[in-house]
Amino acid sequence: MRVLLVLFVAFGALLTPAGPASAHAALVGATPEPGSIIGSSPTEIVVTFSEPVTPVAGRVQVLDPAGKRISGTPAVSGATLRIPVRRAGQPLGTYLVSYRVISADTHPVGGAITFSVGAPSAAPAATDVKTHRSVAVATPVTHFLSYAGLVLAVGPALFLAVLWPRRRARGGAVRVAYTGMGLIFVSTLAALWAQAPASSGSALWDVSGTELGQVLASPYGLTMSARLALLAILAALLPPVLRGGYSKVRGLTVLGVALAGLVTWPLTGHAAASPLSPAIVASDVVHIAAMSVWLGGLLTLSVFLLRKTDPRVLGVLLPVWSRWAALAVVWLVAGGVVQAVVQVGSVPALWRTHYGQLLLAKVAVLAVTLSAAFFARRLVNRRPFAGAGRLRRTVGIEVLATTVILGLSAVLVQVNPGRSASVDQGAVRDDGFSQTLTCPLYTLQFNIYPAKLGDNNTIHAFVYTPAGAPLPADQWTVTSRLLGRDLEPVSQPLLPLQPRHHAAGAIAFPYPGNYEVSFTIRIGELDEATVRTTIAIGADTTSR
Repeated sequence: MRVLLVLFVAFGALLTPAGPASAHAALVGATPEPGSIIGSSPTEIVVTFSEPVTPVAGRVQVLDPAGKRISGTPAVSGATLRIPVRRAGQPLGTYLVSYRVISADTHPVGGAITFSVGAPSAAPAATDVKTHRSVAVATPVTHFLSYAGLVLAVGPALFLAVLWPRRRARGGAVRVAYTGMGLIFVSTLAALWAQAPASSGSALWDVSGTELGQVLASPYGLTMSARLALLAILAALLPPVLRGGYSKVRGLTVLGVALAGLVTWPLTGHAAASPLSPAIVASDVVHIAAMSVWLGGLLTLSVFLLRKTDPRVLGVLLPVWSRWAALAVVWLVAGGVVQAVVQVGSVPALWRTHYGQLLLAKVAVLAVTLSAAFFARRLVNRRPFAGAGRLRRTVGIEVLATTVILGLSAVLVQVNPGRSASVDQGAVRDDGFSQTLTCPLYTLQFNIYPAKLGDNNTIHAFVYTPAGAPLPADQWTVTSRLLGRDLEPVSQPLLPLQPRHHAAGAIAFPYPGNYEVSFTIRIGELDEATVRTTIAIGADTTSR
């Protein structure tokens, strides 16, 4: 059983770099636009995502500038989320739209955007839009446990049914097979539990009965419940098979139930939301089944059969297993290639996205594993067979390598597919810069959107008296100067709008760096004052 301990310890190292899961449904549009300034309060907020979503009950809300909730029950149609809102008691200022939804691939997604009515103000704080660290760690653990359960159940069951030597005791292998089924059962219950705080954004231990009920009634919960039901049927069918009482009818029944259970894995992952989803689901089933047969068979050989089994018996058994393993590897690679082509999306995504990088690491480890498997196959095909010791060491290398592959797979299913990289890059983000500046003459509120490198940055500015009343201004000028560079400042007028306390214009940030932005505003014929602030503009994003 030491090999089984190594299997779990090896995965532990993979959990360290595994941060919170990346988003899977990306925000691609909203009305009003994120960071925008509009003239009156909207009656409805429309948020559009890159794929169909399901809102989490109680986690979609709109807060007015005073921090009060003004949203009604959201309605969803495919990828479009509509949120009705009532008029705020304090309509002028910045509103916050906070959302938490379930992607089509069952992964929770949270976020927040802001927009302003009349003039920007301090935005209300967003809550529960990120995945708690405890959930981010627990989720890949449950995936790994489910994969490990498949390996421990399938490998021993296959050998016990058709390849087990008559004179070898079955007790140890039978216990491992049931341990594997127990791991699947426990990991499924744990995944159902973890889905509740993953949906709500709370900690792993902060789960209510209502949240669990919502998870169980969701497509994810129904799929996982089906897995538990099929597992119970298998547990009732397997005892005669594990004792060697194999029959064609019982064997086909067990195989059918097992395949139906395997379908629940891709239906709760990326495959469900992929292009050509039926083909991807089928290829994922093939991939998981082949992995379970191969690694499960290796574990069974290493732990139970390569020791104390007569070489003549091994000489008959191992060539059969070698053919099965070779076939499993072919299907494993074929299923993986089909998924990679669809999920990665493009060749550059292999090294430009986290998904692609993890996939390359998985392929590299698989190459090492196949090299060990090739050497093992050569040992097995020698006549007469006399390499049990060397074969045990080679199989040990295969087991360790495939354990790493299992760990990478458990993390990989939590990372956004490479095909989504272009969607993520085009996703709408609330990147504007808003601030309030004061001087003895006036108070200035302004917003620069999107506050990024380049020419396409718009300014909306509002001026008030120190007491907060709208103040008509006669002249508006904005000046930008890149600090630390010997460049002349750039000044340009802003266009006064009605009412006269509002002005709009454009500003350019040609180079990354820290910019001093100055507003010079003239009130009447003689009164004029300048206020300043500093904005950090990065090569790709804005630092504030």
